[in-house]
Amino acid sequence: MSQPWQPWQGKDESASGPGRDGPAARPWAGAHTPLARPWPAYPVPQAQPGASAMLASHADRERAVDVLRAGYGEGRLEKAEFDKRVERAYGARTVGELALLVSDLPLGPVPQPAPFTAVPRTFLPAPRPRANGKAVGAAVCGLLCVPTFGFTGIPAVILGHAARAEIDRTGEGGDGLALTGLVLGWLSIAAWSILMTLLIAVGLASG
Repeated sequence: MSQPWQPWQGKDESASGPGRDGPAARPWAGAHTPLARPWPAYPVPQAQPGASAMLASHADRERAVDVLRAGYGEGRLEKAEFDKRVERAYGARTVGELALLVSDLPLGPVPQPAPFTAVPRTFLPAPRPRANGKAVGAAVCGLLCVPTFGFTGIPAVILGHAARAEIDRTGEGGDGLALTGLVLGWLSIAAWSILMTLLIAVGLASG
């Protein structure tokens, strides 16, 4: 005994059912099938390739308004046009509509080069003066007084006085080196003077 035809079976598979030779099976008259229709308050978005048809979120609208504010702050938009675009941005439904509103603006404020302000010379470090060559020579000769037993003392004194004179005239550095050469040179000369005086005194006393 064949089972009676049911609405969910699509076509009647029984020998005498309408699915074999008769018209196509229809849904049960008591079942209400709702018709697909758009919401009355919003337009139906058209299917477009990419993400332009995607519904915009509150964050998307705020980002678009930020771009518009940056363009208005840089003078790219007039006040009336800015207000109109902001109003359209808050009323946009898709990402594509927001992209059209900011398509002719940079995505954010354009970085401006920081103004270059020259540092006053008062706050700049003073240039280090070049050391005087004769002052360096005086210091070297003064240090050589010990290994040379004071034979470089006289050159140290001469170079030291000449270096200090040039430093006072030209403003070069190395006054400390010249003073070192002078001190060591005069000490070596004094030592030799005392030694020669003792030798002469000993010679006179023994003679």
